[in-house]
Amino acid sequence: MLKKLYSHRFLFSELVKRDFKKKYKRTVLGMIWSMLSPLLLVLAQSVVFTQIFGRNTPHFIVYMFCGNLIFSYFREATNTGMTAFESNASIITKIQVPKYLFLFSKNLSSFINMALTFLLFLLFCIFDKVVFTWRFFLIPYPIFCLLIFNIGIGLILSAIYVFFKDAQYLYEVFCTVLMYFSAIFYTTDAYPERIAYLFYCNPIYAYISYLRKITIYAQTPSLQLHLLCLFYALIALVVGAIVYRKYNKLFLYYL
Repeated sequence: MLKKLYSHRFLFSELVKRDFKKKYKRTVLGMIWSMLSPLLLVLAQSVVFTQIFGRNTPHFIVYMFCGNLIFSYFREATNTGMTAFESNASIITKIQVPKYLFLFSKNLSSFINMALTFLLFLLFCIFDKVVFTWRFFLIPYPIFCLLIFNIGIGLILSAIYVFFKDAQYLYEVFCTVLMYFSAIFYTTDAYPERIAYLFYCNPIYAYISYLRKITIYAQTPSLQLHLLCLFYALIALVVGAIVYRKYNKLFLYYL
């Protein structure tokens, strides 16, 4: 796979450029929307939820931004990844090229958008007087794990969507439910310890928790949390690769 990716590196780079440009085509603000959209969302949530959940939560706006940053990246990467094969059917059915290139390009485009939003996140940390420690150098770890996780989930969803178009609508409902179980704008402190630990069954919450421990609480995440983040990433990638390999040859009949 790596050899094929390298041999098609020019096509891959062009796909990334196309996806990135297509998203902001004919918009006045262009890439600024990558930062403006999450900014408006965080500000709206801060107005609504600060008095309800944020009274006893330090750096509550940064707390919510951590959740929105991770969840928005996951949602965009998997949603665009799900339709990667279908939206490029005109190319896939005419040119012999690895189909996963289109999925990877969607994920990389979403990663670039997240990176732009991350710059805004750092500004919020500064304005909210978050203490910057050496632990900030650990932030790439959960982001990298989430990148792998998104690719794995994207491989699964893209295969399902080729055969079952209703998957797109079901996934929207699933993402909405998942958002409420990711503790984006509330804390899990009110739950008994045994119940609170169940939140870690949600991979997105694990990545959000990792980021919050570093930025807000200035703590080094435990070894268990490191392994859990890696576990979710590898499981998603392995399952996604199996699904892709099993149904890869059938895609052309349904695109």
